[in-house]
Amino acid sequence: MSMNNGKGKKSRAIGRKAKRAQRLAVVNVAVNVTFRHMEATDALRQYAEKKFAHLGRVLKQPAEAHLILEVDKYRQCGEVTFKCGRITATAAEENKDLYAVIDLLTDKVDHQLKKHVEKVKSKKMRSLSTPEVLAAAEET
Repeated sequence: MSMNNGKGKKSRAIGRKAKRAQRLAVVNVAVNVTFRHMEATDALRQYAEKKFAHLGRVLKQPAEAHLILEVDKYRQCGEVTFKCGRITATAAEENKDLYAVIDLLTDKVDHQLKKHVEKVKSKKMRSLSTPEVLAAAEET
């Protein structure tokens, strides 16, 4: 019998599982749901909390979302304000189904947050300094 010193198939699988759990750790998103001109239902509240909880993974920071759902005759509207540090994303949507409104709002806010993250990442790319540019020019 030989000892693998923690380099076997099982230990690698455990390591991968731990890294995956760390990468997919759920970030706290506090969701406040306000209902206007309608009865508050737990099903809608839970659905909204579930959908907006996924947006915390984009920023990897604790955030809060304020969702306003309202009904005017046959129109069902929704507004959301998503705040995380200095970042604020807002969206408004109107549809015949409140579940569809929540889906569309999460899509809009998700798109805004991803756009912001990409913008920040692109700004972090460092351009060449003057000595590096001169050295590259001399080589060619």
